[in-house]
Amino acid sequence: MKKKAVVLLSGGLDSATVLAIAKSQGFDIYAISFRYGQRHKCELQAAEKVANCIGVKKHLIMNVDLNKIGGSALTDDIDVPKGREKNQMSNTIPITYVPARNTIFLSLALAWAEVLGARDIFIGANVVDYSGYPDCRPEFISAFEIMANLGTKAGVEGDKFTIHAPLSQLTKAQIIGKGIELGVDYSLTLSCYDPTEDGKACGNCDSCLLRKKGFAEAGIPDPTRYK
Repeated sequence: MKKKAVVLLSGGLDSATVLAIAKSQGFDIYAISFRYGQRHKCELQAAEKVANCIGVKKHLIMNVDLNKIGGSALTDDIDVPKGREKNQMSNTIPITYVPARNTIFLSLALAWAEVLGARDIFIGANVVDYSGYPDCRPEFISAFEIMANLGTKAGVEGDKFTIHAPLSQLTKAQIIGKGIELGVDYSLTLSCYDPTEDGKACGNCDSCLLRKKGFAEAGIPDPTRYK
């Protein structure tokens, strides 16, 4: 039997690439996405398209109502920053940071993995071309892996979990190149923080600017639908 892996799938460029990487490593894939009160709900439609295209054993979409907490431009009535320079993106933690989001999502992925008998969890965290999020850093991923093995029945009994962040040290261009090599159809993905209702990207938020830069540096045409 193939080993099982749980993959966090947002519907964006990075998570689609991670899904393809996990699949290429021979895992049976169990994808998990979240309806967390985000303003860009069309990302879940993108996640479903990616899951169907790449092929997963199951795609679970969970409701986690983070907009009741707020504090982020993605979950609250706060404007999404537009047109920022790269140094502005990396020097401060932006208002698009969702408090403790990766901690919450990884915890739910961990719970599902324990039930499934999966001991590998994949996340598309990246620290090279990213928007300054503290829960994307390798230190956080390593700390969460320690916690996972301290706080679960499987971990305590010696059946250890591994948290994989294979994109951590890659540029956006390198991520795109890897995805193209694995056959990822990036036209299915949505990275924008402030898309239109029909799923067109704004073209000017941090995520769109990093995505555009990645495709340009990779020398690959950008298939994104911009408004």
